Amino acid sequence: MTPCIAVSLCLRGISHLTHNIVNMKSAFISFVIIVCSYGSSFAQGPPTNYDESAIPSYTLPDPLLSPNGKAVTTVKEWERKQRPYILKLFTENVYGKIPGKPAGMHFKITETDTAVLNGRAVRKQVTIYFGEGDAAPSMDLLLYLPKANKPVAVFAGLNFNGNHTIAADKAIKPAKYIKRKDGQLSDSEAIEASRGSTASRWPLEEIISRGYGVATAHYYDLEPDDKDGWKQGIRTTMKDALHIATGAWSAIGAWSWGLSRIQDYLESDAAVDAGRTILIGHSRLGKTALWAGANDQRFSIVISNNSGEGGAALSRRIFGETIRNLNTSFPHWFIARYKSYNDHPEMLPVDQHMLLSLIAPRPLYVASAEEDQWADPKGEFLSAKNAEPVYALYKLQGLTVNEMPAVNTPVGETIRYHIRTGKHDVTLYDWQQYIEFAESKKVVSDK
Repeated sequence: MTPCIAVSLCLRGISHLTHNIVNMKSAFISFVIIVCSYGSSFAQGPPTNYDESAIPSYTLPDPLLSPNGKAVTTVKEWERKQRPYILKLFTENVYGKIPGKPAGMHFKITETDTAVLNGRAVRKQVTIYFGEGDAAPSMDLLLYLPKANKPVAVFAGLNFNGNHTIAADKAIKPAKYIKRKDGQLSDSEAIEASRGSTASRWPLEEIISRGYGVATAHYYDLEPDDKDGWKQGIRTTMKDALHIATGAWSAIGAWSWGLSRIQDYLESDAAVDAGRTILIGHSRLGKTALWAGANDQRFSIVISNNSGEGGAALSRRIFGETIRNLNTSFPHWFIARYKSYNDHPEMLPVDQHMLLSLIAPRPLYVASAEEDQWADPKGEFLSAKNAEPVYALYKLQGLTVNEMPAVNTPVGETIRYHIRTGKHDVTLYDWQQYIEFAESKKVVSDK
């Protein structure tokens, strides 16, 4: 038994005997956890739990309980005090800071085709420069818009493998970086073979036919998804321009920042109704979409697809992936302090239902997959359920049900949820539900 584990077990025993000194004990435990976690961060954690009966009991923090113990009962109190307080807790303990818009940022449209997708859509390719001049760090944006008489709503989100993979069109600019099987980055190999390889995740014809546009960029343009990705990503290349230390934010923070820069461009495009931008993300990019949506309230709807631990799923519900799993496999996704909660999610001052509550009063969609137990579908449902009290402040209905729905049966009003058949992925079924949700919330585009 390691010294850290021994200390932890001892303190757990003390907790059952000394209820009258709970506040002192909690402070001391927090100190011990922070000290010990760094020495044992690579120790093997407990086996993954997929047994509902084996989930330890837990109590969720109340998003409407202020730091002084008073209940938040009005929208004014929520928006002026409680919401900023919760956002600060996530910033300090989980994701880190997000800097503002960089000076000198500008856009260059590098290609326009007015007759794509059988003549029904316009494709634009835009370079977003994060500073003055064309030597500044940049991101390549791919934009598809239906031909319409008025500005249209757009689904905006990052992609995993490069813009050229979402459609088999040789005119699409390839990704700057492609991660090879040996883990190295390449800007030349396997590009043609990967064209259109993720088209099933971006059903452009379906989206365009319903009157919506799509805006996407490769998340590697912001920071490669690797423990050393920060060395060549914007957390290093932009640290002076953004006046932020590399360790003050995370890879998820960098990717989230990039989503806001996409919104900056959309606001400049007369063919886009940027007041109706719908933010979407899958898996780790679902975590990213939630954090971006919490920080940037310009996004009209936020969609989390299979985002799991560190995204929509409750951290205190020990099922599937855990905080320790995240920080062991992906130490760059979150800030260093998050590692101090590897084995003690109960010590976190927040849980993910509070992140979802930061989206209010904007519509929120959380989606799971039946075979994606690693992401804890029930934990995602319960997180959405426990965000309802904040939406109720705005007199908005949430899920409207108390029990998890059957597969392929979406539920909810301003908060909506579904669990579909299948694996960890984003599918045509998912997109059809998101489009229906957007239309039900009056985010309707010309068709």
